[in-house]
Amino acid sequence: MILHIDMDAFYASIEERDNPSLVGKPVVVGGSAEGRGVVAAANYEARKFGVHSAMAAARAKRLCPHAIFLKPRIDHYAEVSRQIRVIFEQFTPLVEPLSLDEAFLDVTGSEALFGPSAEIGRQIKQQIRDKLHLVASVGVATNKFIAKIASDVQKPDGFVVVESHEIQTFLDPLPVGRLWGVGKVTGQVFEQMSIGTIGQLRHVPLNTLIDWFGSSGEHYWQLAHGIDERRVVPDREAKSISNETTFAEDITDPDVLRAWLVELVEQVARRLRQHDIKGRTVDLKVRFANFKTISRSLTLPEPTNITHELLEVGIELLTKRLPSRHPPVRLLGFGVNKLDGSGTSQQQLFDRPDRNRHQDVDRVADQITAKFGKLALRRGARLDTSDD
Repeated sequence: MILHIDMDAFYASIEERDNPSLVGKPVVVGGSAEGRGVVAAANYEARKFGVHSAMAAARAKRLCPHAIFLKPRIDHYAEVSRQIRVIFEQFTPLVEPLSLDEAFLDVTGSEALFGPSAEIGRQIKQQIRDKLHLVASVGVATNKFIAKIASDVQKPDGFVVVESHEIQTFLDPLPVGRLWGVGKVTGQVFEQMSIGTIGQLRHVPLNTLIDWFGSSGEHYWQLAHGIDERRVVPDREAKSISNETTFAEDITDPDVLRAWLVELVEQVARRLRQHDIKGRTVDLKVRFANFKTISRSLTLPEPTNITHELLEVGIELLTKRLPSRHPPVRLLGFGVNKLDGSGTSQQQLFDRPDRNRHQDVDRVADQITAKFGKLALRRGARLDTSDD
């Protein structure tokens, strides 16, 4: 059985935990509303006013003028994420993080020690509440796809178990937009076909879906039938390490995209260093509002896990390798593959005086984050793209 554990309003919840006077007030974590900042997270009080992640902070301010805006403390959030990961690994070594605030866990082999999968999920949820004073939503199911949906349907503070015999009963009433890969454009096609739920899609013949959507048709058919054969892959076994985010609203501002790229790169680089591995090929994934998805890659002369170096390559791919004119961006992803766990380096690629300095910054940053939970050293650009 697979667990999907997703922290509720993670960044904002940490801020509320650390400063109880914020509880019950709309809280927005992100860049400056006076500049060109972007919302990284919003608590549920702010969401009542329509505020959500990836929204321009200025618009969030207009929607909720009395919201409390806080600058993100990414390294502190990363330390809390590490503490959550420690709880996960008490129950299973098969942990696949998707981002700082969510992960898949395969607990099939842990049931003999800790009881049924649902009980393991409840124990993890309770430990996160007791030890870290945070709330997680948990989905328990036979595969990743269903577990992820299950963790979301009763947020916040959700706990949903979907047994194998309940899959279609669970999926059929849900809107077809719940399927991975169904965006605005594909959703409009389904709407034109009078297909509004997963159950309605499930009754469409496979050949018909392939005629409509090509190879994606089979993907939709499998998910509608609850089929997802992907296994949980821990970082140390992965052939690549990546992270991506889908925006609630399509993004046109290049500064906002760059700000999100910084966060994605930092998370990937930190995970590489945690497992003492490096990568040779950097991948950028972009999905546009018309649902066209493109990838751009650069293979380096030597592997690296230095944040600054990976960010330089990521920015080049973002600013120089995409079409000069393109639709708004719906999804942004960053990854590193061709992983090398030897820890060796031939000093060929970034052979310049400041390389050791960047390595030292990463090393010290990781040590301070692991020990104290906050980072005294700050990078110049994070989610705040304002000029102030």
